[in-house]
Amino acid sequence: MRLGQKRMISCAITGGIHSPTMSPHLPVNSKDIAQQALDAAKAGAAVVHIHARCNETGKPSARLEDFGDIIGMIREKNDDVIICITTGGGLGMTMEERTQAVPKFKPTLASLNVGSINWGLFPLAERYKEWKHDWEKPFYEATRQSIFTNTFVDIEKTLQLFRETNTIPEFECYDVGHIYNLKFLKDTGHITGKVYMQFVLGINGALGSTPYDLMMMKETADRLFGMDEYIWSAFGAGRAEFPICTQSLFLGGNVRVGLEDNLYVSKGVLAPSNAALVEKMVRIMGEFNYEPMTPTEARQMFGVS
Repeated sequence: MRLGQKRMISCAITGGIHSPTMSPHLPVNSKDIAQQALDAAKAGAAVVHIHARCNETGKPSARLEDFGDIIGMIREKNDDVIICITTGGGLGMTMEERTQAVPKFKPTLASLNVGSINWGLFPLAERYKEWKHDWEKPFYEATRQSIFTNTFVDIEKTLQLFRETNTIPEFECYDVGHIYNLKFLKDTGHITGKVYMQFVLGINGALGSTPYDLMMMKETADRLFGMDEYIWSAFGAGRAEFPICTQSLFLGGNVRVGLEDNLYVSKGVLAPSNAALVEKMVRIMGEFNYEPMTPTEARQMFGVS
């Protein structure tokens, strides 16, 4: 099978959006995050996207010790899967906290958000009557007046960190304007080489997750960069995860699944693990004669060894 018929699957293991109350299967301590990453890789994910959590409460964590524990456990058993460290972090974290894991661990990939948006998770605060931890409900309520801040200064400083550590940026694009931000950064010399974009659709406060929204993102990227001048992936939050991923395949893109983005494997059925979501994506790919890239093939796509 030609590499062009293959697609990279990324798996976002835990993220900073969902909380322990929402699913008993969400990994919220270092050991479980690492194990679910290993299982996702075995199921077909070439990339595992890593956030850290506080082991005691499951709250998103920026602690280097937590990231180190997770990365160490993954690398002990699998030195091949590509690790992508977040610089998105969690609500209330400073930019310094969000980015400090990059120079410490020098990952192959790290996410880099390329624009500010409202981050409206507050509807989740009314969805549950009882919470496992005191931090959860106030965490969601606070997002009614929260801005996920990613200024040009933030982006430029983070890009410098990436250059110093030979880390490839995975540019998180939540809206069409973020692609224009990338074009500006490219034109002004802050970005060199082929750009890797991740289209993040369906966040309350940014672009929606309909087929039209994905087409708009793809057409804008084509027009600004040229079809052969960038690499891209896409997903939709929640129930839009698999529809957007499937559409992405047809348009030539890669895909991302995982409990960070979606807790359900089918309507009303909680996903028992990240691996279950990867396995479903692999099945969908197989129905249309695609196969998942290996980590080696993904590195070949990115031009690294």
